[in-house]
Amino acid sequence: MPETTALPRKAPLHPPLDTRYQVETPEGIDLPLRPAGLMSRAMAFAIDLGFRGAILGVLFIALAFLGKLGMGLGSLLLFLISWWYMVLFEVLNQGRSPGKMLMGLRVVQDDGTPIGWGPSLTRNLLRFADMLPFGYFLGAISCLQHPTFKRLGDLAAGTLVIYRERTLDRPALPEAEPKRAPFALKLDEQRAILGFAERQSQLSAERIDELAAILAQPLQVPITQAKAELNGIARGFLGPT
Repeated sequence: MPETTALPRKAPLHPPLDTRYQVETPEGIDLPLRPAGLMSRAMAFAIDLGFRGAILGVLFIALAFLGKLGMGLGSLLLFLISWWYMVLFEVLNQGRSPGKMLMGLRVVQDDGTPIGWGPSLTRNLLRFADMLPFGYFLGAISCLQHPTFKRLGDLAAGTLVIYRERTLDRPALPEAEPKRAPFALKLDEQRAILGFAERQSQLSAERIDELAAILAQPLQVPITQAKAELNGIARGFLGPT
């Protein structure tokens, strides 16, 4: 018999890169979070650094007129702003410093809950470790190696910097009296009617009549009244507003 050679087995393919971080709430709901990468975090930190520099510059100019007392107060303010600037904004402003706000970021706990005083203090006090040996070298290496881009301070504090999700407003529906469908509709049928009502401002009158005629057939609605009936049914889906 001819000798058979075993074909080499292919290595399993790696799953596609996914930057989503999924946490489960106590109610059993999956909450998707999007961890922020190194570049966006670095830009947010640079913006905050500029803000702090501007604040200290203005204060030092004002304190220069107080002589030695001003020097003492300046040293105290330098300590407070250097170490408490981030903490106060993170805890009192939903995890957002000015730099994070401009970059669309916020810092939260690993489970998605708001950050508290203890974790915020921990992550910010450990910046000196992230800065070793110079210029945030260890922090950058940690961000690049960690699957959710955590620096050393985040690892110690159990925190996560994420992109702030923006709420999307649904398009306004045309004015119509809410109505009930003549019979129970499937989910895709309800979506089709809602989509028709929401998109009317983007369509020509001819296209609206054409789509209304198509949707009216299974509903047994007269074509002449199709548009008004469909808009009323769409309003009925949303209930009283």
